[in-house]
Parts: sequence; C-alpha cells; structure tokens
Amino acid sequence: MEAILGTCCGLDVHRDEIVACLMKGPLDCKPTTEIKTFSALHHDLKKLKEWLEKEGCHNVAMESTGIYWKQVYAMLEDSFNGTIEILLVNAQRIKNVPGRKTDVKDSEWIASLLREGLLTGSFIPEKEIRELRELTRYRKKMVEEVSTQKNRIEKFLQSSGFKMSTFMSDVFGVSGRLILNHIMKHGQVSIEELESLIKGTLRKKKSEIALAVNGSLNRHERNFLSMQMRHLVKLEENVQEINETINEYMEKFKESAEQLKGIPGISKVATAAIIGEIGIDMSKFPKMENICSWAGVTPGCNESAGKKKSTKTRHGNPYIKSILCEVAWTVTRKKGTYLSNWYWKVKQKRGAKKAIIGLARKILVIIYTMLKENLVYNEEKFKEVQLKHEEKREKKLIQELQKRGYNIEPRIA
Repeated sequence: MEAILGTCCGLDVHRDEIVACLMKGPLDCKPTTEIKTFSALHHDLKKLKEWLEKEGCHNVAMESTGIYWKQVYAMLEDSFNGTIEILLVNAQRIKNVPGRKTDVKDSEWIASLLREGLLTGSFIPEKEIRELRELTRYRKKMVEEVSTQKNRIEKFLQSSGFKMSTFMSDVFGVSGRLILNHIMKHGQVSIEELESLIKGTLRKKKSEIALAVNGSLNRHERNFLSMQMRHLVKLEENVQEINETINEYMEKFKESAEQLKGIPGISKVATAAIIGEIGIDMSKFPKMENICSWAGVTPGCNESAGKKKSTKTRHGNPYIKSILCEVAWTVTRKKGTYLSNWYWKVKQKRGAKKAIIGLARKILVIIYTMLKENLVYNEEKFKEVQLKHEEKREKKLIQELQKRGYNIEPRIA
C-alpha cells in the first residue's frame, strides 16, 4: 500500500494511560516512528496536545474504547483552530494481526493504517449535539428509574393489602397521591375521608376504591412508604430539571425541530432525542443506507450459495433505534395516514415485529431526507406516490391476465 499522509498519529486509549505513536516522513520513504506514553490525567492530555501541535500532526486515529476516548477527543478537537482530523475507529475493524499484542504495537499499527488511508472514522456529531445527547440519554434513564420506583411502591401497596390499581388507572395521579399522603400520615382511610380525596370521574368508583384501600399500615410501614414517596418526588423533580435544560438546548435547533414535529407520531421529547443522536448535518452520512445501517434498522444481508439465511438487524445505535420504534408504534394508532396504512399492509405479510422495524426505517429515511434537503413533511405527496404505485401494480396485473387470455380492461378513472 502507498502512504497518503506525511505525518499522522495513532492512539491506543486505556483508562489510565494513552500510548501515542507518531509517524513522520516523506510518502515514498519509510517513516520515522516516535512512541510516547501519557497518563489519562488532564495535565498529561495537555502535553499530548502540545506535542502533536509541535510536530504539526493534523491527522489522529484512535480506538473507540468504552467511554475513555471522549476525554481525549474533547482535548484534541480544537487543535490547530479546529482543523485537526480525528478518526474514532471501531476496534473490531482494526483488530491487530497475530503477533501484535502490546499496547505500543497497537498504537503503531493504528498509525500505519491511518498513514495508508485504511481507516474509516465513526460518526461523532458537533459538541452542542453531543451535549444534547448526554441530556436526552440521561433523561431516558431517569424516566426508567421513575417507572421502576412507581412499580416498587405499587408492589409494596399490594403486599400491604391496598389494591388501588384495581380501580385506578393511575395510582400516582392527583387522587392517588392525595390518598397515599393520607395513608402515610394516618395509616388508613375511611369512606368519609375518601370523599374529599377523590377528584373528577373517580367519584363514580368511590365505593370500589373504599374497598380497595380498606387496610392499615403500622408505624414502620408508614415510614417505609414515606421514604419511597420522597425518593419518587426527587426523581420526578430531576426529570423536570432535565426537561427544562433540554428545552433551552432545543432553542438552538428550533427550525429543525419544527420540521420533525410535522411527522405523525413524533413528539417534543422524541424530536430532542432524535436530534441528539443524529444531529442536523446529514452530510456525515453520504446515503440514507448509511444512516439506516448505523441506526440498526436495516435487515441483515446474509446469503451464501444462493440461499438467504438470517436477516436479523444489527445492534446499531440502541438509543435512536428505540426512539424510532416508539415513534413507529405511535404512528400505527394514527388511522388514515400513509405511514399507518403502510404498517398494517406489511404486518399482514411479515408480522408485527418486522413491520415495526420496517416502519422505523421508513421514518428515519423521511427524517434524513427532510434534514438533508430542508423539506417539510407532506402527507399528500406520500398519498400520490402510493396511488401511483397501486395503479402501476394494477396495470401489471392486468397485463399478466391478458397474456393468459382473459379479456380485462383497465378501470376508467
């Protein structure tokens, strides 16, 4: 292979240290190699940056090792006024050949592959998008913790004889929380007291709810329930704080957010999560097939000797994949839309799971096209395309039947 870079550096990143191999020299000659080891502490990362700038190294490659690459990337990304080229490479794709086992030779191998142009970098969005991504992913975890805590409280109530969920769809709604607060203070609730605690349409179920909460808690149980409820409130306050911060960030991407909200099934939360994962600059993905494969919503291609084997999708990005599937399930409940009709047709042939992944892919393709070409979602345009497709299928079917001798004329519109 011929070298294409005069100066480059390969980094082997670990938790406590970074091994750097700098290759430098003319393209038609064997390069000189300099290897240095730096700790993962902030002051040593500065030394790494200064060393690369001193040597005039504008091209760096490193493995995507867990989360340890993030600090290194953040330190180097503004080198040479932001013109430095940093490739974050999947470790599986640069797996060392036999005999190259030490960290020093790992960094040397990365540098040699980079010098010869054999490495492809992973997708890394801009700093603002990465910050938004951290918030949306953290919000997802916090919402999951809120659900877990609610389930924990519900389990305790059931074991204590309070069957509120039997007659209340939301135990933690307005009426439910009033009843829980009363139980935490007094250990039980009477029918007369229940009258002032139940709000809205739940008043119709007053007698059933009275039977469901016809129990009592001792001092220990009341204290335990109070601890659980306080933890739940703190989690909900944390989620609210995260939501406010995300809303502030989304002001920077207001135009793109408005575009995505036009797609059926995409809420405000989903919009923030999608932008946080894929960004708004679609030039990072040359084709829609690239972003679909990266997201893990493309069927696998495994064919040998003319036989098709498993078409299982790859793992991809689990965050964008999950939010796209959530949006897809929401779309299926919106009757009369192009996307909903497409799902129910595919479901009859392929089943619900494959249809929902296919719908998630279709939604991602629409998002990609809208952001890349600055378009607005147009449901009527999809209906026109669907109508033309159906007319084309009907015409093809008629031609097949006519070849078999049937006298069939196409319908007059």
